[in-house]
Formats: sequence, C-alpha cells, structure tokens
Amino acid sequence: MPYIEWRGNKCRVRWDTGRVHPDTGKKIYDSKSGFTDEDEAYNYGLDRESDVRNDRYISRRDGAVLMKDYCRTWPDTLEVGHLREKNIRSMLRLYIVPRWGDTAVGDIKPSAYRVWKKQLKAMPNVGEKYGEEILTVFSMLMDDAVEDELRPASPVPKTKRHRGKYKKKPREKKREMLIQDVHQLACNALTFWGFPGFVFCWTVACTGMRPAEVYALRREFCTPAWPASDPDAERRAEAGKRYAGESPMPAVRVQWQHQRENGVLKLFPPKYESHRDLVVPPFLAELLAMLLDTHDEPWMFPSIGGSPLANANFTYHYWRPIADGRESREAYERTQGGRVQHVGSRRPVPAIPATAYAGKRLYLLRHGHKEWLDEDGHSRIATETRMGHEVAGVEGLYANVTPVMERRIMDSLQRRWERFVATLEDDWMPSFPSPLPVDLSRWMKEQVKAAQDRES
Repeated sequence: MPYIEWRGNKCRVRWDTGRVHPDTGKKIYDSKSGFTDEDEAYNYGLDRESDVRNDRYISRRDGAVLMKDYCRTWPDTLEVGHLREKNIRSMLRLYIVPRWGDTAVGDIKPSAYRVWKKQLKAMPNVGEKYGEEILTVFSMLMDDAVEDELRPASPVPKTKRHRGKYKKKPREKKREMLIQDVHQLACNALTFWGFPGFVFCWTVACTGMRPAEVYALRREFCTPAWPASDPDAERRAEAGKRYAGESPMPAVRVQWQHQRENGVLKLFPPKYESHRDLVVPPFLAELLAMLLDTHDEPWMFPSIGGSPLANANFTYHYWRPIADGRESREAYERTQGGRVQHVGSRRPVPAIPATAYAGKRLYLLRHGHKEWLDEDGHSRIATETRMGHEVAGVEGLYANVTPVMERRIMDSLQRRWERFVATLEDDWMPSFPSPLPVDLSRWMKEQVKAAQDRES
C-alpha cells in the first residue's frame, strides 16, 4: 500500500514498484511529491500500484530518459544494411532529435505526434516519400521504447484512421515503353558515351536489372563467358546444365550490386538478396560478346574514362544528357578575364535529340521490361522472379521457374527486336565523336536482313 509523508507544506506519496534491487535484495520504491491533499496523493499511489499489478507500469525514472540520449544508442540495436543504417542516423540527426531531443521518452503524447507529422509534411525540403520514411523510423523508435519499458504505449497509431480530408497519393505518370524509344536512347548513348552506352540501354530494357546491378555486372557473370566462368563450382555445374546444354540459352547472372560503405565503393549482394539468372535474347548476347572483346576491364560497362560506372554520378553525367538531349558541345563560349573566348570542347559531342524519357528516371526502363513480359503473357512466377521479387504465399511456395518458361521469355524478346529492326531505315546510324571499336553498322545490317527474311 502507498504511504504519505509531509515535507514542509507539501506531501509526497511512495509506492512499491514490484522490483527488487539486484545487489541488496531490497524493494525498490518510486515516489511523487508536490501534493497538498493526502487523499489525492494516496489515490495517485493506488493507481500506480494498480499499474504495477497489471504490468503496465513505467517508472518515473525510466520514462524521464531524454529522446536525445535514447536516440544516441538506439541505432546500435538495429540489424539493417549499412545504407539503411546511414539513412536512419541521418533522419535522427536532422529531424527527430531537433524536435524531440529535450523531451522525455515517456512524455511524448499522440496529439503532439500528430502536430509534428503535419509540420514535417509541410517542410519544403521534405518530400512525401522521405517524410513517410522519417515517420516510419520514429514509429520503430517508439515501439522499441515500449519494449524497453520507457513508456506504456507508442504515440504512433497502429491502424490507419480516416482523419480529415481524403487525399489520393500522387503516382508517377508513366507511358508504355516502346521499343523505338529504347532504340533512340541507345542511339543517344552511342553518341554521348560510345558503344558501351548502346549496349547498356538495351541490357537494362531487356533484363530489367536494377541500375546498381548493371553497374556491378562483371564479365565472369556475363554471356558468353558465364556460366563456365562462374567461380562457384556447384552453381557453375547447375547453370551449365541449364543454359549451356543441348539447347543453350545465353544468360547473365545478377550476383552483385555496387554500393558505397564509408565512402569506399564495394560489391554487395543485390537488393533483397535477389540473386538470379537472366536469359537474354540472342541479339543482346551478340552485343554483350562484342562489347567484352573491346576492353579488358573486370566490369561489363566501363565509364567514358574506363572506371566503374558507380564512381560517376550516372544520373546527372550520363542519363540526363542521354534521355533529355542537349545541344552540340563541339565548341562553346566562356568569359575569362572580362573577355569572351571561343573554346573547343575537350570532348566534342554532336547535338543529341530529346527522347520520350526526357525528365524521367532510368529506373522506368526496368518498369518497362515488366510491361513487355506482361504483354507477351508470361507467367507471374517467371516475371516476378526475373524482376528479383518473391511471390508470397502458397503460390510462391509451389511455383518454380522452368527452362521452358525462360526460353519463352528469350524468344519473345528476340521476336520483339526482330519486328522492330525489320522496319529500320538505312540511315538509322547516329553521329558519334570517336570511332567505334566494332562495326556496328554492318552488324545491324545483318540483323535487319535476318529479320526481314524471317518476316517474309
């Protein structure tokens, strides 16, 4: 039972917390002072002891831990990837600690959380998706605070309540991926980047690989060397039987992606550990083989300077000129010392036309690859597996991608290519600033003739 003691003109109530000191074995009591009425103090103590008996009691000492102190140690308890941990620490430092740092963990109220949520979404530098990420991290933080017995419940509601006016979430506007648009991207890449850029665009469109996976595609995991060049003996044997047997299918293996850890570029497993083998159409297999013969780098797609693509800001320095187009850079004007100078570009590039992907993301080529698979009627398990996704539930448990499914994908992509190149004119070849390491014009003429022969 709680008991009351007077200190001057104020009284204090003490109650049994139900805990025992680990060293002395004595009971641990908690207290609250500042009462002027004994009955009020006594009833307060009864309520706390009721919380203790019903396992919902949070000691005043534990609940008084400041958020800035809790946020300092909380990230160390997470088991996430290095990029995710880096992002979480950034959100804590920039948004959560500045707002809640001097507030006790146990004093955060649901109403205060709702106000902060509204303020956060109104910040001009916080986009909608990033704001949702910050709120997700805060919700995780509060859930762990409950488990650590720093507060009785989370201030973040666990069920979606229809509060206020309904607002439909905006979705990115997309158009279908037309093969002629991919061809224009590839031609722009040929002008701006060279032969690796031409093959790069067709590889993304015909495999659906994530950009970081394409950057890290190494020659030992790419046709025609793979699967014979796979360093894993067991995988090499299995893949050899499947893709290099009596009816061979050219394929690449998604084994790595490039990420930076502490500023150092490293190889990491693909997103969601989605290692997978991807059959490619014969025309792309020929392009990949041609590209491999032009350089000795360990990665499939070298940058303009020969280094890994992941070292460059690919979106800004490669994708935007390729997708958006730009004026000729053969010569330009600059003002130096108050005088206007006409300077020849160190890397003159002809004018590049804008494409249907102007202002759009490279990632939409991955989306478009799934559109092609869906249009051609491939099974859901074959499509999702190729995209690096897992099909949940019984459907995913019982399903399996067979060689027949993969051959159908390879054939449908090849047919799509042949239908397109059969319509190509002779003047399709764009201008490019430096000689190509391969006779691409001759190769394309052979592709066009072969496609036209099949059509007839």
